[in-house]
Amino acid sequence: MITIIYPYRNRELSRIKRSLDSLVHQDNLNFRVLFVDYGSSIPFADEVKDLVLSYSFATYQYIYTLHQPWSRSKAINIGLKWVQTPYVFVADTDVFFRNDFIAILNNLANSARCYYFKVGFLSEPETSVTKKFSEYQISFSSEIGAQGLSLFPVQPVKEILGFDEFFHFWGAEDIDIHNRLTRIGIESLFYNNQILLLHQWHKSYRKGETDVLSNELQLKGVVQLNHQHLITHQNMGVTIPNFKIWGETISETDFNELNDFDNHIVINNTKERVTHFLFVELPQFQNGILSVRFVEDSFQNSIKYKIKKTVGKKVPNYHSLKEVNDMLLLHIISFYHQLPYTFKISADLKSISFKIKK
Repeated sequence: MITIIYPYRNRELSRIKRSLDSLVHQDNLNFRVLFVDYGSSIPFADEVKDLVLSYSFATYQYIYTLHQPWSRSKAINIGLKWVQTPYVFVADTDVFFRNDFIAILNNLANSARCYYFKVGFLSEPETSVTKKFSEYQISFSSEIGAQGLSLFPVQPVKEILGFDEFFHFWGAEDIDIHNRLTRIGIESLFYNNQILLLHQWHKSYRKGETDVLSNELQLKGVVQLNHQHLITHQNMGVTIPNFKIWGETISETDFNELNDFDNHIVINNTKERVTHFLFVELPQFQNGILSVRFVEDSFQNSIKYKIKKTVGKKVPNYHSLKEVNDMLLLHIISFYHQLPYTFKISADLKSISFKIKK
C-alpha cells in the first residue's frame, strides 16, 4: 500500500480535479491519498475539502498556516506524521498520472530505494484541453536533478526526521532529502524509462518575485539562500537537520488566539529600532504573545526630514518596509518557524503585523 501526499495551497480546483480524476482510473487501486492543505484561504478551503472528500480514496487535512509563508517541506512532514503505509509518493496538484502509474509504483517499492520520475511538461494550450494521456504533446521533460515527485520508503525518511524545515518558499528541499537518504544508505534512482506523469502549465512563481513589498509573502533571494543551505548540507554531510520536534504546526486554538490578540507594539522603521527588536526583544520575549506592527516613521516623509537630508544634517537611517519584511521573514524561518506565529502585510502596504506565541 502506498500513500500519496499532496502538499497544497490555494491552487485552482480544476487542477486538483484533473489530478485526482487520473487516480480514479488507475489499473491498480492499492493506494490512498492524503491531501495536506497548508493554509488556503478559509472560505476557499471549504470548496477544496468538498472536492477532495468526494473521492473515496482521499482524506483532507487543513493546516492553519494561511498567515505564514509557504513551506513544502513542512506540509510534507505534517503528512508524513499521519502516514501509516510503508511507502509514500510525494505528489503535486499540477500533475496527473498515466493509468498504470500506481501499478508501477507498487512494483518499484523497495525499503532500500527511493525513486524520482521523469515528468512531461505541457504548454498552456495543451493544458486547457482534455485528451487521453498518450495523446498529449509534451513541450519538454524533466531530467536528473528534478526530484520533487518521488517515491520513498517511509521508515528511513522518518529516521532522518523528514524534509528539512528550514526550506521555505521555493527550491532545494527535494534534492536535499534525496542526498540525505543517500548518506544513510538509501539508493536514489531516476525513473526515466517512460513518462508516467504530465505537468499542467502555470506561470512561474519564482519569476513573480519583486523588489518591493507586496501582499503576497515573498523573501528576496530565497531561492539562492535555499541553494546555499543545500550546498552546506552537502559539504558537512548532514543527515538530520531538524529539531527533534518536526512535522508540527500551528493549532486552530493557537491560530484563533493569535488572531484575537490585539495588544500590539508599534515599531517604526529606523534601522536601530528594527535591529533591536530582531536581536534583543524577539529572542528575549517569553511566556505569552508578542504582537508588533511595523510602520514607516512619519518623520521620514516630512519636508523637515528631506531638507535636513539634502543639506547634509544628521537624520535617522531607515529600512524600507520591504527590507523589514525580508529581515523578519529570514529570522522566522531560521529560528522561529516551529512556534505558533502569524505574519500579515496590510492591504495598503503601509504596515507589517507579526505575532508570535512563545
